[in-house]
This record gives sequence, C-alpha cells and structure tokens, in this order.
Amino acid sequence: MNDNAETKDNAVALPEIPEAVATALSSWVQQVAEQTAAPAREALAQLESEAEELRETSAELEAARDQALAASSELEAEIERLNTELRDARKVAADALVSKAKDQLAIDGKDRQLTELRAQLERNVAAQAAESDARLAAEMELVGAATARDNFESELKTLRGQLDKSYAERSALRAELESLRAKK
Repeated sequence: MNDNAETKDNAVALPEIPEAVATALSSWVQQVAEQTAAPAREALAQLESEAEELRETSAELEAARDQALAASSELEAEIERLNTELRDARKVAADALVSKAKDQLAIDGKDRQLTELRAQLERNVAAQAAESDARLAAEMELVGAATARDNFESELKTLRGQLDKSYAERSALRAELESLRAKK
C-alpha cells in the first residue's frame, strides 16, 4: 500500500483543458485523422473496387471453366465415340482384308484349276485329234484296201474270164487235136 499511496502523492494534478482548446484540438485531431485516413479510405475503396472486379472476374472465370468443362466432357464423349468408330472401321477393314485374301486365294485356286483343266482339255483334244487322225488313216487304209480288194476282185474276174476262155480254147484245141488224130 505504500507504493500506491506514494503514487497518489506523486501524481500531479493535471490542469483542465479549456473547452475551446479541446474543441479545436478535437477538430484538429479529426482533421488529421481524416487527412491520414483519406488515402487509406481511398486505398480501401480502391481495394474494394478491385475486390469486386476480382469477384466478377472470378465468377466469369468460373462460368468459363464450367463451359470449358462441359465442352471438355462433350469432346471426351465425341473422342470416345470416334475411337469406337475407328475401332469398328479398323475391324471392318481387317475383316475386308481377310475376306479379300480368302477371295484371292480362292481365285488363285480356281485359276490353277482352270489352268489344269485347260491343260487336260488340250491333252484330250490332242489325244482325240491323234485318235481321229489314226482312225482316218485306218479308214483310208481300209478304203485303200477295199479299193485294192475291189481291183483285185475285178482283176480276178478278168483273169478268171481269161482262164475260162483259155480252158475253153484249150478244150476246143484238144477236141480239134483229137479230131485230127482221129483222122489220121
């Protein structure tokens, strides 16, 4: 308590400030405060304006982001659809290539068969031509032989006729000889 008592005793009584001075001082403090606060208020107003602009820009950016996300989703769906179509097209193309290869193999096989059949047909035609030629030659020989036979028959008839005539003449000569002998 001694310390408190000494503090009260040592405290100097302050004179009261006259009201006009207090008002002027208050006015001056307020003016200084306003002058000092004015740039801060202007800066605060500027910051609030910039903050509002940033909020608007942020809202615009969010809207743009939402649109970009929606567009991205649509593009992803389109890409997925195109990838599916590409896979299907590749599968169709691969199936077409396989089918074409099979068709080509079948065509090649048919070409080989046609070549073999053509060769076989040519061999058969050649064999038939040779057989036909041989038959024609045989027929020609047969015709020649028949003609020769007919010629031989005709010659034989002629020779028989001559032989019969010779026999008849000989018989007539013998008879004449016999009659001459008998007369003698």
